[in-house]
Amino acid sequence: MKKFFMALLVAVGCFAAPAADQAAAAPAKWQTTLNRVIDLKDDMGISGFLKKEAPAFITGNYAEKDRVAANDMVGKDPHDPKSGYKTPNGYYDKNGKWIGGYFDGQGAFVKGHEVKVLGGLPYGIGQLIMIPLCLVMMYLAIVKGFEPLLLLPIGFGGLLANCPLAGVTTPEMLHDGVVAMNNAGIPAMFGGIVEPGGFLYYFFHFGIDTGVFPIMIFMGVGAMTDFGPLIANPKMALLGGAAQFGIFFALFGALGLAAVFGADFFGGVDPVKAAASIGIIGGADGPTAIWLTSRLAPDLLGAIAVAAYSYMALVPIIQPPIMNALTTKAERAIKMTALREVKKIEKICFPLIVLLLCAVLLPSAVPLIGAMMLGNLAKEVGPSVSRIADTMSNALINIVTIMLGLSVGSKLACEKFLSGTTLGILALGLCAFCVGTAAGVIMAKVMNLFSKTKINPLIGSAGVSAVPMAARVSNKVALQNDPTNFVLMQAMGPNVSGVIGSAVVAGVLYTLCR
Repeated sequence: MKKFFMALLVAVGCFAAPAADQAAAAPAKWQTTLNRVIDLKDDMGISGFLKKEAPAFITGNYAEKDRVAANDMVGKDPHDPKSGYKTPNGYYDKNGKWIGGYFDGQGAFVKGHEVKVLGGLPYGIGQLIMIPLCLVMMYLAIVKGFEPLLLLPIGFGGLLANCPLAGVTTPEMLHDGVVAMNNAGIPAMFGGIVEPGGFLYYFFHFGIDTGVFPIMIFMGVGAMTDFGPLIANPKMALLGGAAQFGIFFALFGALGLAAVFGADFFGGVDPVKAAASIGIIGGADGPTAIWLTSRLAPDLLGAIAVAAYSYMALVPIIQPPIMNALTTKAERAIKMTALREVKKIEKICFPLIVLLLCAVLLPSAVPLIGAMMLGNLAKEVGPSVSRIADTMSNALINIVTIMLGLSVGSKLACEKFLSGTTLGILALGLCAFCVGTAAGVIMAKVMNLFSKTKINPLIGSAGVSAVPMAARVSNKVALQNDPTNFVLMQAMGPNVSGVIGSAVVAGVLYTLCR
């Protein structure tokens, strides 16, 4: 069969040549066709799994024959065949050391870096390991129902990112342009041809690098959120604030890891910025974690996003044991009074007041808070803008969720995810989530010491801002102790205040670390 296929290709090559030049062209066609058939094996995915090193544009480890001295490229015209110009992929510094990399779409040079896979595994094997891990994430989303709207696209994006030679995450590159050196000896390319990148690269660049996707998600969250329970009982904001303690626990824990294992533990990311990004996992607010990490530590985005959304999905499993351990049966049986009815004018004024206070006290949090309050205002205004609110809470948030999930999944490439850093992030995220849950419960118990009207401590766990799942879990645990004790509406107060609280903390950390 193989011989027949080869003969068929050769025949096609012969008949494709013009009749007058067929005899002369036949050997070239034979040779070209044969070489293409032989080279097909190098373009198969199986060959990618056998590669020991990451692609050269990532590591900068180009072969000697492909390296061009930067001084030989300066001022040469790539369109002049006599100039001897070659596509540059790096340069030699003043000490004669090769600096490999590529020129991005704007002509800036991106330096290659060393790629280490956990356990010293070859790069291709690392990709092979990541594929079943991504399939497990998709299994949890589809079969177990763990945050399916996000874990499914994240897992699928990771699957795409680890398909060898697929190029879905490859950045756009500039080549065949004129190269010039600046005073620091770093080359930049002008003109030239842009080699398009993979579609996940553009998703990530448009939505994550710019911070647009998390902000659009917050619009949808605002349009689906009812701040009535918080307005009716404002002191519940203390529970939402207490639950953010987990953020600072993870932050100091990350700084401790950097102190023990060295500043390079986070893969070259500044330890303070890495700690701030990891800490926000404790708020159990995925969009906020993505927004802050994309600005402070984008190389850690994959692990942080997976940790944040995974623990959000595991709220029904993680929180009940903590809540039961920290409360007595009598405390869990506390019945709370019904909330007062909140007027429409209060609901309309609330997002405006929150935004103005944020603008005055913490401008860096305005993008997230402002987007959320816009969505909520559109929801509360009523029929006149119902189409806007409906779009935000349905079509817009659904589209952005798909693209955001795929973008985050693109950072699950093996060189970014299979590392000791990732294990540390997952462990810190779990501890932060548990600490945040415990802090909310303890704050409710403390408030009961000074309040005549008792608070069911179970609603304190809802302050971790996993809306509305955390509030539902609080209600479920209360009903398990007393089938007539409904605390869902009361739990929504700390739940929505936790969303605001995590966004405010993210703004503070961004201001301190940028």
